[in-house]
Amino acid sequence: MTQQAGAAVAVVVQLLLFVAIFYLFLILPQQRRDKREKKMLDSLKPGDEIITKSGIYGKVLNIKDDTLTIEVGADKVRLKIAKWAVGKVLTIKD
Repeated sequence: MTQQAGAAVAVVVQLLLFVAIFYLFLILPQQRRDKREKKMLDSLKPGDEIITKSGIYGKVLNIKDDTLTIEVGADKVRLKIAKWAVGKVLTIKD
């Protein structure tokens, strides 16, 4: 009976170790990336130059709720995009 109990404890310890490794290498880094992205999106303001996740460079003109109006190209075309589509802020003007 004690060998079975020892084997059961070993299985539980291995399972807990697996869950801990899974958390440290997959879940925690993703939470950090999400936090950085949220901070970046919350700090957007008109005048910032951005690049969207699809590769479009533009300048933020207006922010309303979850949408942005950006100006792109030499013709100053205005696009309305979702806020989540912003990939990176290139310049932050204070």
